[in-house]
Amino acid sequence: MFEKISVNSLKYKTSELPNIPTNECVLPALTAGIQNQGLNNYVPRDNATILKNVISISANGANTGATFYQSKEFTVLQDAYAIKWIYTDEKLSDNSYIFLTSSIHKTIYGNYEWTNKAGWERIKNDKIKLPTKNGKIDFDFMESFIAELEAERVAELEAERVAELSAYLKVSGYDNYELSDEELDALQKFEMLEWSSFNLKDLFGQSTRGKRLKGADRISGTLPFVTAGEADEGISAYISNDVEVFEKNTTTIDMFGSAKYRNYKYGADDHIAVVHTEKLPKYASIFVTTAIHKSSHNGQFNYGKNFYAKDADELFIQLPVKNGTPDFETMELLISSVHKLVIKDVVLYSDKKIAATKKIVSDN
Repeated sequence: MFEKISVNSLKYKTSELPNIPTNECVLPALTAGIQNQGLNNYVPRDNATILKNVISISANGANTGATFYQSKEFTVLQDAYAIKWIYTDEKLSDNSYIFLTSSIHKTIYGNYEWTNKAGWERIKNDKIKLPTKNGKIDFDFMESFIAELEAERVAELEAERVAELSAYLKVSGYDNYELSDEELDALQKFEMLEWSSFNLKDLFGQSTRGKRLKGADRISGTLPFVTAGEADEGISAYISNDVEVFEKNTTTIDMFGSAKYRNYKYGADDHIAVVHTEKLPKYASIFVTTAIHKSSHNGQFNYGKNFYAKDADELFIQLPVKNGTPDFETMELLISSVHKLVIKDVVLYSDKKIAATKKIVSDN
């Protein structure tokens, strides 16, 4: 059903070839790689055998037997080859080629290795399974089957987009991601804000220090237990021990000065200072956390000099002011704006992904 395509031998070294198109090297070249369908280098078109709408097969390395349908122009560089359909006189559609490619890949990939490479002479007699009708290969089924899969993929992406948007809006408490007039105004006036320095203890009272709880003494449960570190935002375990429970909408500062906003109740060990911002509106509290982090996490605290609750009480942070007092309303608007803009970026990314998928489908 297939034959190997003869191509001009190219003497280029892959190490000397670009991985992106240049003025001279514009033609994708096939190697034994699996990334980008094996098209990992670019060569000049001169003296190259230009192929299109054929199947490529890796013939070397860990990916020997990896099979791809190449619908765009390319050439063969090394450690791979291309085959074309010869069983019937009719020209096969892209969808039929995709179906054939998947059948070949399923048959040979994983059955060959370094010492038994998937060269053409070895695989050409392997059998592949294809749909038939009245004793003949059913190309109509291949066409409709691949088209249906492509339509399902587009539908899945669109459903994922709706679900992602709904989830982000729900968590953030928004109906939509469009900025309000007040949020737009706050963003536009950001450069004109007046700032002032404030002591944390004066703003929120004395900070609290957690208590040590050895790992061996922790009893499994549902209460997040915060320790120093960035992994999982410092949550090292979920416990049921009888420990002090700190309120949500507060800020923790670990031994290195790293500040994090907590929107849930939690316990904390002795390397954690808790700043009691719970009376602030949520987004104002998040803004304050960023201001704390900027002031406390710039290298002055480390293993040799830990950050403690007393350091939080002495810490000064920069905040926007109005009439000489912290402008928490503007802080809320700014953080709300940032949240909505991030959600919008995620939605736009999803839209681009769907549009790209639709274009690939239509091109095929």
